Amino acid sequence: MGSALLCITRKNPIACALWLVVTLFSLAALFVLLDAQFIAVLQVLVYAGAILVLFLFVIMLLNLQEEPEALATTTMVAVATGGGVALAGMVTLGVARAPLATPALAQGFGATAPLAERLFTAYLLPFELTSILLLVAIVGAVVIGKRHLS
Repeated sequence: MGSALLCITRKNPIACALWLVVTLFSLAALFVLLDAQFIAVLQVLVYAGAILVLFLFVIMLLNLQEEPEALATTTMVAVATGGGVALAGMVTLGVARAPLATPALAQGFGATAPLAERLFTAYLLPFELTSILLLVAIVGAVVIGKRHLS
């Protein structure tokens, strides 16, 4: 949770991406604790590897410059603080009402065959749409980058 919080609070996009790496490795460690080693390895290879390299490529290609900061009004700060307190209250209430017993995992949880079967049957359309979305993001980054270079 700490690395995710640091990821969203850093102003430097490279620092955000590096904290995202720590967050993704932590998530992979949680998968290992759930006895889903295959998913943990995929988490590291796909997200911490390929997707984060894509993020860094886009960040470097866009050549983000420092922008002057807009000052927050007291109304904006009050609304943000109220929203944060409300969110913290809802999370606390949800954790307090959650059962403490750990659910039993299904036989073969985290194995390759059941994962592949679900991925390429029930989740085939979202899987393919995600790959198209990533392709469009890469093409868009190249177009925006070329516009800045000309």
